[in-house]
Amino acid sequence: MTFTEQANNIFRQAIRDYHLTDDVDTPIRNPYQRASIEYSLYLKCWIDTVQWHFEDIIRDPHIAPADALALKRRIDNSNQDRTDLVEDIDSYFRQLFSEVTPLPDARLNTESPAWAVDRLSILALKIYHMREQVEREDASEEHKARCQGKLSVLLEQQKDLSLAIDQLLDDYREGRKVMKVYRQMKMYNDPTTNPVLYKS
Repeated sequence: MTFTEQANNIFRQAIRDYHLTDDVDTPIRNPYQRASIEYSLYLKCWIDTVQWHFEDIIRDPHIAPADALALKRRIDNSNQDRTDLVEDIDSYFRQLFSEVTPLPDARLNTESPAWAVDRLSILALKIYHMREQVEREDASEEHKARCQGKLSVLLEQQKDLSLAIDQLLDDYREGRKVMKVYRQMKMYNDPTTNPVLYKS
């Protein structure tokens, strides 16, 4: 099994598990051993799934302003958790390939493997929810056909991105690419770098 076959299976599992209750306050029950890559992949997709539903809720035109503000704070925290976890997954890859000596003509990649995995997790969510639209009994045939077209594109994108990630990991393994990771260094959540926070 390739890395992305495993990841896609775990993403589907996390999405299914969340939708057993379909409630953003449902506690996570990660079935994998802590500190394993499987644990991190499940947690990654769980965070993405909860945030997907946060984003749905906050777009309710009738949401009370106080509720919207509280939800915006939860979205901000979720985004920080997501970023931190992506960086943890990149640390896993960096350790995995730490013994590889890059070839003299080894090249860099435009993004780290974990940020590609981040996109793969979001794709799994898009596929799940687009399939829901295709199967909606209360939707028009035109709506379902339009969503089926989008679903086909998403499935192709998932296949292509999965292959690209597996190829990238092969390139790292064989020394054809250099494994480098840059931290996001987000400033707005840091009370020492956000002027609104450190001046208050």
